[in-house]
Formats: sequence, structure tokens, C-alpha cells
Amino acid sequence: MHLQHWWTIQIYQWRGQGLTINSGRKQMPQPISVTVVKPGDTVTLACLFTKDEAGLLNWYKMKFGFMVQTVAAGSFDKVILVEQFDNSRFTITKEGYLNFLIIRNVSKEDEATYFCQVGTPYTLKITNGTIVAVNGKNLVYVKQRPEAQSVQAGGSVKLQCSLLSKSKENREQCPGEHSVYWFRAAAGEAHPAVIYTQSHRSEEEEKRSCVYNLSKTIHNSSDAGTYYCAVLTCGQILFGEGTTVLGWSTPILREYSLVQKTNRSD
Repeated sequence: MHLQHWWTIQIYQWRGQGLTINSGRKQMPQPISVTVVKPGDTVTLACLFTKDEAGLLNWYKMKFGFMVQTVAAGSFDKVILVEQFDNSRFTITKEGYLNFLIIRNVSKEDEATYFCQVGTPYTLKITNGTIVAVNGKNLVYVKQRPEAQSVQAGGSVKLQCSLLSKSKENREQCPGEHSVYWFRAAAGEAHPAVIYTQSHRSEEEEKRSCVYNLSKTIHNSSDAGTYYCAVLTCGQILFGEGTTVLGWSTPILREYSLVQKTNRSD
């Protein structure tokens, strides 16, 4: 299987192959949010659940290219970090019906998708998926344009993702093709909005950048959201800051005729 297709497939498998167990009612998968941090930062991931779900609680980590790992497991009252994560960098806290996974002094090793699982032994569900992206001090970085754009329903938006070099000496930062992932984070989506495309690459600024474009038709407001690009290069994934796309509809104007009826008497 080609690497550039793995991410999309794995996210759907994670959501669909028995990890969401609930025989009582139909479950709708939720969108995956994105948190971009720098090495050394602290990131807090929240797991929200209801009173009826206050039973078992597990945290999982799915690192790009690796199998799913259990970060912590237990019950609502006591969640225990597994041995690999049982150190001063990882902490589990709770407040009401919120459980928090706190990761301090983050590094590239922490870059992954994190999920929490809640419920009873008979009713378990995956919830609160978050992609944690760690952007370090690289010689190359990703720039997205525009930062935001409003598009009329039926129109299209051109999203641009550039891989830029910070080095003036080493100009050959784009020797070949790179794998580019586009995905969207939006509230109320019925599935993880992961989009893949690899557009034509052009070279600019004396071969110091690679530019990728995605043309997206905005059919209605459900296509709105924040679109992110991630470039897989030199064994690492570099994330952009995102482009916020707002969709709106043109109001329908109708023309009415006012007919005045008069009574005439001869």
C-alpha cells in the first residue's frame, strides 16, 4: 500500500472496525480536530462524557505509520497511565464530566492522533479525536494561503500550500515530489473530513519552494470549515496553519406585482 493513502484509510478503519461499540443507538462519527504546537509546549486534550457514560475510560494514541497504543486505561474515578507513558510528562486529571490528558514538553515523538473511549462494559464509544501536530525548528516550513475566504454557494476556492525554505545557502529544498495531505476540521460533520490530493508542483523563488494547489467547490455551508495541508517530506510531516472557508448562499429574490382592484359603478 502506498504511504500517501495510508493516513486516510487508517482513520476510517479506526472509526469503523469495532472500536465504537454501542448496540443501543446509532452512532455518528465525529470530526477530528487539529492542535498545532511547538516542541516544549504543553498540550491539554479533553474527553467529554455524560453521567450515563461515566464508567470505563481509556486514552489511545495513533502515531502516523504505527499501530494504536493505549496511553491510559481505567474507570471514571481512576484512570491509570500505562508503563510507557507513566512519567512526569503525562498527567490525567478530571473536572466534573471532563477528563483531561496533559502532555508537557511535547516533542516530535508525541505527534499523533489521540482518542478517548468512554462507556460501560456493554456500551463503549470512541470520542474526542484530536490530531496533535508538532512543528519544530525545521529548515523548511509550510505556509497556507489565504488565511480565510468567503465563497458563495456553487463557487470554488483555491487553496495554496507552499513548502518554503528558511535557508538562503541551501536553495535546493525541493528536489522532487512530496506527498501532500489536505483535510478539514468542521463542527457537526458526519464523518472525519479527510481529503487527499497531490496537485501540479511548481517551483518559485529560485527553487526554494514547492507550491501545491487545491481547487474546492463549495456546494453549500456543509463544505465550510478550516482546511489544513500537511506535507510529508524527509520522513516528517509539516503542518500548515489552515485556511478558514466560509460558505454562504445568495438570497433568492422574487418579484411580486401589486394589483389594485377598484369597483366602478356606472
